[in-house]
Amino acid sequence: MDSGMKRMPDRPETWAWLSAWLEHNWPAIYAGLLAAVMGGLRIIYGGGTWRRVILESLMCGLAALSASHGLALFGIPLSTAPFFGGVIGLLGIEFTRAVAKRHFNRKADQL
Repeated sequence: MDSGMKRMPDRPETWAWLSAWLEHNWPAIYAGLLAAVMGGLRIIYGGGTWRRVILESLMCGLAALSASHGLALFGIPLSTAPFFGGVIGLLGIEFTRAVAKRHFNRKADQL
């Protein structure tokens, strides 16, 4: 009695690898998800369109995900990534971009 659907192979090493990868990367994943949800809710609360909700959520989530991997460059532990994800989602992508642009322009002027 084959229902036509393939069963997932029982491979313990695959599940162990996935579990270890999730455990190692969970703060960054959580930061991205938190930023995406908060960014989307912020746009909904402000009365934005669904198109804007989707785009803002994606951009906030991806910005938080990438920022969380750069925290080590500043000596900040990865466990603080969800905090930064929440801040990015709360402030929004435009504000975050403006602050980053101002910061990098100031650093470029010092060179």
